[in-house]
Amino acid sequence: MTKQYDVVILGGGVAGGSLAHSLRRQHKTVAVVEDNLFGGTCPNRGCDPKKILLSGLEITQVVNDMQGNGISGSVSVNWPDLMRHKRQYTNPISDATNNGLISDGVDTYHEHAQFNSDGLLTAGNQSLSGDQYVIATGQRPRILDIPGSQFFKTSTDFLNLDDLPNDVTFVGGGYIGFELAGIARAAGATVHLIHHNNRPLKQFDQQLVHEEIDRLTTLGVDFHLDTDVQEITQVGEQFVLSGDNFKLPTDMVFCTAGRIPNVDTIGIQNVGVKTDQHGVIVDDHLQTSNPQIFAMGDVVSTKRPKLTPVAGFEAGYLAGYFNGSTDPIQFKSIPTIVFGQPSLGQVGLPSSIATHDSRYMLITNDMTKWYSYHRLNEPLAKAKVVINRDTETVVGATVLSNHADYLINILTMMIDQHMKIGDFNREILAYPTLASDVQYLI
Repeated sequence: MTKQYDVVILGGGVAGGSLAHSLRRQHKTVAVVEDNLFGGTCPNRGCDPKKILLSGLEITQVVNDMQGNGISGSVSVNWPDLMRHKRQYTNPISDATNNGLISDGVDTYHEHAQFNSDGLLTAGNQSLSGDQYVIATGQRPRILDIPGSQFFKTSTDFLNLDDLPNDVTFVGGGYIGFELAGIARAAGATVHLIHHNNRPLKQFDQQLVHEEIDRLTTLGVDFHLDTDVQEITQVGEQFVLSGDNFKLPTDMVFCTAGRIPNVDTIGIQNVGVKTDQHGVIVDDHLQTSNPQIFAMGDVVSTKRPKLTPVAGFEAGYLAGYFNGSTDPIQFKSIPTIVFGQPSLGQVGLPSSIATHDSRYMLITNDMTKWYSYHRLNEPLAKAKVVINRDTETVVGATVLSNHADYLINILTMMIDQHMKIGDFNREILAYPTLASDVQYLI
């Protein structure tokens, strides 16, 4: 027997769950199908647990920076205790998310979802039919296709390690590789990070990226740029990574070479949904090539950063669209950040645009000796801000500091509100704070 719904959502992550709750407030019948953990990647095995483990890095680095400046004695990361702290947060999430959906009147299916050639969806042995379907199946770690790829661990494995090995290697210099490398080094491991060219974190300002690399190198991370890993072999209890004129033994190797959309096992070829290598292709209403089927979140093919707040924003848009709104989706500025010591945040137009477009002016600041950073003896704090000369507004920014997350959010709000620099400078803010520093950045 087929169960009928107004909307069937494939994926119980942040986007799927948020949309389901919104649709229930519209008195729609809703089903959510999830074959893994309800709540999705971010709270279970992504940004939230990662940030908890980062607390070990943050605290040890502050203590180290302040040695001889009023602080003496050392601290160290107790990995099993830190992991226990992480699991106290993550372990209840899936059940709590599922129960929250059920209590709101959503039918949940802990099954694999797949479209059939008749246009219906199966969830285990149950057949489901919806007036609309929403694909929100997210992404999973990409594994390099090389001999010995079975020895790769993923970010999911790292974030659930009972014990941290003495020597770990990350293959891939994106967000995940940099963040996990910093965590592992702070926890006392010998750390190697390998990237296939000399432009890791390619979407960020490369001058500041290489200052980040220099800082991580000082902290003990071993970088291998312009290095292709071609094979992994097991030798005793270790793994040996090999390439042209390259060989590296390590205790555990993680593939951090990006993520791929979860589109290959849900039968979308049976319902005429077009995809490319980056995910499901949608229009400006998040509608796929099949007008009955929509997609949102990390599974969507887009050049925009695939981040949890973006998924939530898209869920809010679809809730309005299914309730009668016909406006196309319009995204605001999306800040992105690599969390570490220091963190690297970026939003809006890249700093490089100011070098070849006279409409823009680039302001570069070395904040290292500013009060906010001097008081904690932080070794590196820099920022680049792009200004539109005609409107006297901020249109882009990159920040490298332990507090980049805070500053990049303020600058994002200035961009989205088209706030003139003069107007911001007339605000009276608490002092001394990072917010009160912004007037000196622009």
